[in-house]
Amino acid sequence: MNDMYLIMLIALAVLAVADLVVGVANDAVNFLNSAIGSKAVSFKLIMIVASLGIFFGAVSSSGMMEIARSGIFIPSEFYFNEIMIICMAVMIGDILLLGFFNSLGMPTSTTVSIIFNLLGAAVAVSLLKIYNTDDSFSTLGNYINSAKALEIIVGILMSVGIAFVVGAVVQYITRYLVSFNFEKKPKVVPALFGGVGITAIFYFIIIKGLKGTTILPEQLTIWADSNMWMFLLYNFIIWSLVSFLLNVLIKLDVYKLIIVLGTFALAMAFAGNDLVNFVGVPIAAFQGWEAWTASGIAADQYEMTVLANKVSTPIYLLLLSGLIMVLTLWFSEKAQRVLKTSVDLSRQDEGKERFQANLLSQQLVRVSIILNAGITKILPKKINESIEKRFKKIETNPYDKKIDAPAFDMIRAAVNLMVASLLISFATSLKLPLSTTYVTFMVAMGTSLADRAWGSDSAVYRVAGVLNVIGGWFMTAIAAFLTAATLAFIIFTVGEVSLIVLFALALILILRTYLKGKKAAAEFKEDELLRRAESTSIKGIIEESSSNVSTIIKRSGKVYSATLEGLAKQNIKKLKNAKKYTAKLDEEVEELKDHIFFYIKNLQGHDVGASRFYLLAQDHLQDITQSLELITKVSLKHVKNNHKGLKFNQIKDLKQIEEELLELFNKIKKEFDSKSLENLGEILNEKQNLLNKVSAQIEKQISRTKDPESSSKNTTLYFTLLLETKDIIVSTIEMLELYYIEYKKAVELEKKDLL
Repeated sequence: MNDMYLIMLIALAVLAVADLVVGVANDAVNFLNSAIGSKAVSFKLIMIVASLGIFFGAVSSSGMMEIARSGIFIPSEFYFNEIMIICMAVMIGDILLLGFFNSLGMPTSTTVSIIFNLLGAAVAVSLLKIYNTDDSFSTLGNYINSAKALEIIVGILMSVGIAFVVGAVVQYITRYLVSFNFEKKPKVVPALFGGVGITAIFYFIIIKGLKGTTILPEQLTIWADSNMWMFLLYNFIIWSLVSFLLNVLIKLDVYKLIIVLGTFALAMAFAGNDLVNFVGVPIAAFQGWEAWTASGIAADQYEMTVLANKVSTPIYLLLLSGLIMVLTLWFSEKAQRVLKTSVDLSRQDEGKERFQANLLSQQLVRVSIILNAGITKILPKKINESIEKRFKKIETNPYDKKIDAPAFDMIRAAVNLMVASLLISFATSLKLPLSTTYVTFMVAMGTSLADRAWGSDSAVYRVAGVLNVIGGWFMTAIAAFLTAATLAFIIFTVGEVSLIVLFALALILILRTYLKGKKAAAEFKEDELLRRAESTSIKGIIEESSSNVSTIIKRSGKVYSATLEGLAKQNIKKLKNAKKYTAKLDEEVEELKDHIFFYIKNLQGHDVGASRFYLLAQDHLQDITQSLELITKVSLKHVKNNHKGLKFNQIKDLKQIEEELLELFNKIKKEFDSKSLENLGEILNEKQNLLNKVSAQIEKQISRTKDPESSSKNTTLYFTLLLETKDIIVSTIEMLELYYIEYKKAVELEKKDLL
């Protein structure tokens, strides 16, 4: 039996490593989004700084491990075998839950997950113990550390509101003081900003975060705690002078320095607070196993009082955990794809919105508008004018033509980092775990609200996004509790066999999540091929958009073939994938078309021709993708409803059209890949042949419809396929004609200029 517990311990270690990898990959955006969103420094420097922060945070997180040992349940009320059941249920449940939410694309929190997994497993085992001893269920409070558990849960819940309010207030005050035109302020302004920012980071992160470790002298932390205000004043004066000198002597941008230090601080705060989420339970099991093996008492008789004592976590385990987190940060493709929800929702300008508006978000925005109008009327005119002046955007183009333009400025990025790291570090110093995901997210939402980033064209979508994330928090909590409780019940009643099955299930889900992540990364790289035009000339637009045309034509052919194959084989899965892929493609093309407004606004002159060409080109591409989307939609609906499939002759005719359409697409792709477009005229000469074949198939189907055995659903589907295919061909040809005409004009104009 001893060997069984050793195997369980090894399984917990494997799950801990998996949890570390999954957790860091999911949560990397928490401490990277502000630096990435502001484009303050290079991505490589951000990663190096974040890695150092994670390492120091991991080393200083030992005190937080007490949450996993005794924060939720009372260890002395459980025997060693019961603790191992709880630990296994928690870790398997955590992996299953994270995998499930990832597959749905739902927001989740590793802190909330682990806390409610612990609570669910502990409650389940406690109820089973009570049932087996014929005790009263009212004694459940003897097993659960209800006061501490309630304190943790309330703390996590309150942190969401506190983070939003503090972020909004701090950003509002900061923006009022420095305005959007902060780069032209006197040098004393960034110096004072640097003094406040670096002082806050140094005290709350370095002193509070590293308190109790051997990295800092104990006398320094004791004196700083005893003389807090004096310590803060001294630091403010020193760091303000340092910031001023750095700015004057070596022209160092203090705001960039704050962002770099803030990234380090937030990464450190993340590791210090969240490491317990990933390895706290396995380490508690390991320490319990060490005490039990040394006791010589039976596993079902050995009380786990040792977990209630303050036990230092072995430094080598913390170092190993930190190393895994850093490696994950560097090598996980998911961790490096930092275009996440918080950047989109806090973006200063309009653009593609990730969430759809709902009734609640619409009503909240409407109420906010009414309240704002009321407050504006109450305030004196001079105050309103002063506020408007401070929050007025600088007179530069707010819609940068570049794809990688910053989502917000460095002032907001610095406030995001400072406020989030301070809140997390403060809670960590009180041994209170909180959700770093939601603290950083809500701080970003608060600062964006204060910065007036939620305009009339985006407010309902941004509010809907916030509501979705908060809703995800509640879903995570409920799902974690029920999952862990169920798993604990199964393991307690079934025994060793259930452990093997559940552990295997967890490993399969880990592998599945990894493979899905690889696939998503590949799709992401493919998506990056779509470029926005920046040129102000038609020739420049042709060159810049050629890769888009080539990519969309290639992907359209892929979808068309997959749809016909799915119809022929009645393959629902293939049709679902085709529909999903097409919807994504249409969304990307829609985003490109939305960019036209910003493109036209960016034009320095009044080149109507370039604007018109760009608009029509995007319109034709959208017509192609929308026809494809309708083809995939009706095809999937037909097969899902088990309607009569296409007949052999129908499939054969469609295959002939497919072959010629793909041949046309390949010729087009070749031309736009080379960007010469010289041979477009030859392609256009063949246009009528393909259109005639589609028209002939339509006539043939009209004749088939008169057959008594013909099916109305079958006929409707077939006509839709043919008509939409015809629309695709027409839109493609019109696009080619547009490009060919403008290309010829550009070439002739170039020849005249040479003469």
